[in-house]
Amino acid sequence: MARERKFSTEELFQATKPILLEHGYEGFTFSLLAGRMNVSRGALYKYYENKDELIIDFMIYEMEQYLLELKKIVNHASFESQFDFLFDVMFKRTEVPHLIGVAQQIPVNSNSTVRERKERLDQLHLDMYKYLQDFIDIGRKEGKLKTHIPDGLMLGIIFQSIAIPNHFGVPQSEWVRSIKEILSRGMFEIK
Repeated sequence: MARERKFSTEELFQATKPILLEHGYEGFTFSLLAGRMNVSRGALYKYYENKDELIIDFMIYEMEQYLLELKKIVNHASFESQFDFLFDVMFKRTEVPHLIGVAQQIPVNSNSTVRERKERLDQLHLDMYKYLQDFIDIGRKEGKLKTHIPDGLMLGIIFQSIAIPNHFGVPQSEWVRSIKEILSRGMFEIK
């Protein structure tokens, strides 16, 4: 009997990500993951009891990595500098909203481990919005953001901007610059 290849949790997560992005929650299986990693399904079950536990741990890992980057927003003093930084982070990790959508499909009643870890993931999501709330507060303090527009709407539009399909193949730098311009100055020519 051949010895099973050992792998790290990070290797496991690196192999998990493209499968989730391509197949989503429903299409994700240990068989696909085992094939990608060139290990047996049994090797995966040594790490995780089921796909829900694996996916929720993967999402916690992804959100922690995202928050490590996002926390650096405080290193930028002005709102405009923070705005540029936020877009750099978002467009470097455009898959995050899709993965959050995948995580929302995980049934929290599958077992107590998943339920507890889902609570941790929800807390990380709230932490992300805390950093972004500080960003909004600075924008208002500096008089850059309109006070009558709800915070959640502004944050939602900013985050959803990475989901806008680029059907015409506009170069990425021009695409990001144009989205930033629309969000910061609008799209109407003022005469």
